[in-house]
Amino acid sequence: MSSKLTGVGVGPGDPELVTVKGVNALRAAEVVVVPVMDTGERGRAEATVLHYVPQEKVVRVVFALNERTDRGRREAAWDAAGERVAGLLRAHATVAFATIGDPNVYSTFTYLAQTIAELVPGTVIETVPGITAMQDLAARSGAVLTEGTEPLTLVPVTAGAAVLKDALNGPGTVVAYKFGRQAAEVAEALRETGRLDDAVWGSALGLESESIRPAAELDGGPLPYLSTLIAPARREGGRGGKL
Repeated sequence: MSSKLTGVGVGPGDPELVTVKGVNALRAAEVVVVPVMDTGERGRAEATVLHYVPQEKVVRVVFALNERTDRGRREAAWDAAGERVAGLLRAHATVAFATIGDPNVYSTFTYLAQTIAELVPGTVIETVPGITAMQDLAARSGAVLTEGTEPLTLVPVTAGAAVLKDALNGPGTVVAYKFGRQAAEVAEALRETGRLDDAVWGSALGLESESIRPAAELDGGPLPYLSTLIAPARREGGRGGKL
């Protein structure tokens, strides 16, 4: 019979935000893979998973999560990680891969699934959705993501601050991910587009080091890499003005 690989979204960090379906998938799997950086420290996905499954069921696999410049090194690390997970799938009927947020939104799981499809043909690949950082930040800050006919644009600032500025010049709410290293450029883009006053940013959501503040307080200093920004749409006309 074919083995099954399930990408499970475990949310942005708060263990209470893992869905019931996600918990069931983690517990049903024979092995739960968690991605770790080559530095070896425990990541958010692993910390969350350990609230629901025993340590002996968890397999830590090194991914080049922090490699942005050396493509050769990154590809070699991806190949090694893929081979490791492929070996687990040959030995176990069900393997879960825990990823922060949602497995279909800027997730490590996307690349792993592509690799496994080549290395272990016939593997059944499924995903279980998870709560995203923008949803958690909206809930914790009171920022409304969308109303009526407003569009919602999600931008990874690793693509460049110019991409974010283009989005901010458009309609609707803009969410920026992974902007910690370019906090100064993000603050400037918000000021130039008149979107600074209502924007909010957050990092380490659901963790002890959580920080949620108005974007107007950004001083240009570096922020954690996994910082999230919400710049709500410009809203006029009162309740239901954009229906």
